[in-house]
Amino acid sequence: MLSKFKPTWMIPTIYQISPSRLNKMGIKAVFTDLDNTLIPWNNTYGTNQLKSWISELDRYEIKLVIISNNSYKRVGKAVQNFRVDYIARAYKPLPTGLNKALKKYNLNSRQVIMIGDQLLTDVVASNNAGVRSVLVKPVLPSDAWNTKLNRFIEKKIWKKLFDKYNNLTWQEDIDERN
Repeated sequence: MLSKFKPTWMIPTIYQISPSRLNKMGIKAVFTDLDNTLIPWNNTYGTNQLKSWISELDRYEIKLVIISNNSYKRVGKAVQNFRVDYIARAYKPLPTGLNKALKKYNLNSRQVIMIGDQLLTDVVASNNAGVRSVLVKPVLPSDAWNTKLNRFIEKKIWKKLFDKYNNLTWQEDIDERN
């Protein structure tokens, strides 16, 4: 059961995830959470660094798909300047949104990674869908009201994860071990 919460990789920010390395690993698409992963939860604007990272993914022909539990209206407004696809109302931690994206883009689980900032939603959904996960640190130290309970529960899970898995460490980039 505890393994459902274990991320494949832990990278401090999405910007440290090299599109070049993803390409070498055969990654065709990056699925990612929206709030506090790509953009602050209380802001719908991305940074120039985010736009540059998305351009780099495009250069390597890696599709970016946002998979969010938020409404279509919220996600659509947030991504309108990025020209990326999205799946809203993803029902994470269920694999529903990830499975929908895999089917829509005719991909298998080894061709994608899922990036997110929460164990209880993003990592569990990834593991439930058989997709490798990247846990990143939240963009902001604060969270929306509906995420605060998750963070409280995550603290308890982290202790158990570190007790069971002594190899959980933050890395500079994804390695090819998984």
